[in-house]
Amino acid sequence: MPMTLRGRQRLTDREGKRLKAYLDTKKVPTIGVGHTTAAGPPPVKMGMTITAQECDDILARDLKKFEAKLDKALKVPVADHEYDALLSVMFNVGPKFATSSAIKRLNAGDRAGCAKAIMMWNKPPEIIGRRHTEQSQFLTPYKK
Repeated sequence: MPMTLRGRQRLTDREGKRLKAYLDTKKVPTIGVGHTTAAGPPPVKMGMTITAQECDDILARDLKKFEAKLDKALKVPVADHEYDALLSVMFNVGPKFATSSAIKRLNAGDRAGCAKAIMMWNKPPEIIGRRHTEQSQFLTPYKK
């Protein structure tokens, strides 16, 4: 299931969109929408710049990897807003989120427990605001 355009915009708002390489909070060279060398090509080097189109293309490739992992982990149907929120968390914390308490609770039919478990991913403390927005997104159906 692909992330919706609305979800992609919210993810971009959370991550930021930078066309020139910068050091993230962990001093990892990053470009575009949270893209690092660890995510795959292109490798990120300080001083590197990309176009807006390249940024969109890189994000699409990065998301495909996370979408595949999330799709494999989910055993129950989810609404677009739920999927987008879960994918946003996974994009931020990495593929280990696929085996998290949040996903286990969701697969067991406990949506409220899943929403609560999203907040367990609260390190560093500066990320708590982002988790609240992801939790809210998970709990709030998109208006048509």
